[in-house]
Amino acid sequence: MFKNIYLPVDNSDYSNACIDLGVELAKKFNSTITASHVYAAKMHDVRFRQMESGLPEEYQDEAELEKQRNIHDQLITKGMEVITDSYLDVPKFKCKEQGIPFVGKSLEGRNWIELARDVKESNYDLMIMGALGLGAIRDSQIGTVCERVIRRIQTDTLIVKYLPELQGDRPSSGKIVVAVDGSGQAFGGLKTAIELCKALNRPLEVISTFDPYFHYAMFNSLTGVLSKEASKVFKFEQQEKLHEDIIDKGLAKIYQAHLEISRKIVQEEGMECTIRLLDGKVFEKVLQYAREENPFMLILGRIGVHSAQDMDIGGNTENLLRLVPCNVYLSSRVYKPPIDMQAEESIDWTAEAKERLQKIPGFVRPMATSAILRYALERGHSMITSSVITEAVQTILPAGAMQAMQMIGDKMRHQAQAGEDPYTSSNLGMLKEEMMAAHVGKKPQEVRLKCGDCGAVMGGDAVKCGVCNAGVERLLPIDHEEFQANVPNEGEITSVTTFDSVEVNWTQEAMDRLNEFPEGHVRRKARARIEKNARVQKVPAISLAFVNKILNEKAGSEPQAGNDSNGAKDYAPHAADESHFVWTQDALARLERVPGGFMRDSTKKRVLEYAESIGAKEITLQVAEAGIEESKKMMAAAMANGATLEDFLPKKEAKV
Repeated sequence: MFKNIYLPVDNSDYSNACIDLGVELAKKFNSTITASHVYAAKMHDVRFRQMESGLPEEYQDEAELEKQRNIHDQLITKGMEVITDSYLDVPKFKCKEQGIPFVGKSLEGRNWIELARDVKESNYDLMIMGALGLGAIRDSQIGTVCERVIRRIQTDTLIVKYLPELQGDRPSSGKIVVAVDGSGQAFGGLKTAIELCKALNRPLEVISTFDPYFHYAMFNSLTGVLSKEASKVFKFEQQEKLHEDIIDKGLAKIYQAHLEISRKIVQEEGMECTIRLLDGKVFEKVLQYAREENPFMLILGRIGVHSAQDMDIGGNTENLLRLVPCNVYLSSRVYKPPIDMQAEESIDWTAEAKERLQKIPGFVRPMATSAILRYALERGHSMITSSVITEAVQTILPAGAMQAMQMIGDKMRHQAQAGEDPYTSSNLGMLKEEMMAAHVGKKPQEVRLKCGDCGAVMGGDAVKCGVCNAGVERLLPIDHEEFQANVPNEGEITSVTTFDSVEVNWTQEAMDRLNEFPEGHVRRKARARIEKNARVQKVPAISLAFVNKILNEKAGSEPQAGNDSNGAKDYAPHAADESHFVWTQDALARLERVPGGFMRDSTKKRVLEYAESIGAKEITLQVAEAGIEESKKMMAAAMANGATLEDFLPKKEAKV
């Protein structure tokens, strides 16, 4: 995949990390490494001439001045060449040890100009570059050379940001994560991720983010500027209902489809991956995810699905590049999934459209179906109706062809595919009755269901998830009692009128928790997220527990750990006496599969805790597996209630 890897070097810590990673990749992909260093001899020559007027009097003689100029030119040029050769020797010798072909380049001029020029003029498949160089200071996020170069090239670029020795011992999850938004660059990044995961033996996760809260916050802000007459024209109530009933669910389904398409692409390559749908502002949620998961690498499309093709770098990608703590891969590679795969996950058919499709003879139906799907995708349809079929047919087929096919199809209808629709079968009704038994006396419209797979919320009469199509067995009634339990003890209930005249109730403690966020857009966005979820889930009063569950983030700028004065929980395991237990070989082998360092130590302590809780003295494979599962459940529950990775660190290691 990578025939020629490019490494700009400057002897900084980040540059040296780039060399190590480049050598590792070159070994896996049989690549050639080309390394370069740019020196600025001419810039020093100009500086020297500017300082000549300040030289001592004995150097002001013209002959002496010319002599000093020649000496300076020779020293600077020779010195720069020696430094450059020394820098290039580091990757050169490492490549020689590994038997990797190596090419060294000495470039003279402005560093970012020469690097961008060299990339454009050469046939590199990948550039690996440090986020910072020798000029970095404590508050640096990304170096000017790095930023200027990536804006001017289109070659895939891996920005090295994660240096454990400089950034503390916070463990990396080791995952390679791809963020997909439906763009060709994102899917191209997915294809690259598959190859990297295979080569480096790392797990793959695909994430996608949609924002159902933007319009809610925007509508709230509009109420302060629109006149009464303008508000009537805008029709806040109808606008919000439209978004809640149609647009929000449609957005969720679109981005869930991106994940399902990604999973199929990965499976076709003989691999498995995990997928995760995030809801909220794209930059904010991906950043939060990266800080909590700390993956080895985050792969982003250089531009997104809404970017113009001549854009140098997308806004979300640029912001994430600055702030995520992990390595970042900017993908310029473009891949478009097959039309049938895209359509299968992102387009539905109405019953009338399906019936009409069945009238097409079987021997031409696949071809006609693909043509209709392609027509619908190109025009942004997510639902194929009879009218869409008519439009597609008129565009694709000659006049009268559809009618002729339907006449033949009427004779062949009984050859259509056999089998029941699982969502109308009798056992579906049984599952539904069992699930609703806990809500006897409530009307179906008063019950809210939440999908256990993607987290979508829907009405009580749903028979499958409208986002990911999960079966009824994955639709669980939302238990509001956990949010109501402490309401009487949380102070006075305050009723707040939203932009569309809906009354939302807050407890005092919940409102206090919201007010911990800085005033302005940060607090407005948090409030929009909470209120939107409360309305969708029909929560009668917003409690502190509900706020903490929805936000899943800290209000302050620094994470807290341990049982400190702020009351943050300590999730770090408390070690049992290891001398009381005996490990079997297969149990130890299972533990070795956990990444070394903090993660393995923490997992071992959890297993010991579990063994102690059940009175087991011998830790078998079954005990180890059960202990690991208990640990996963505990961490998942804690994260859902606002914990971050720092909360699981022992107190002496936690950041404060």
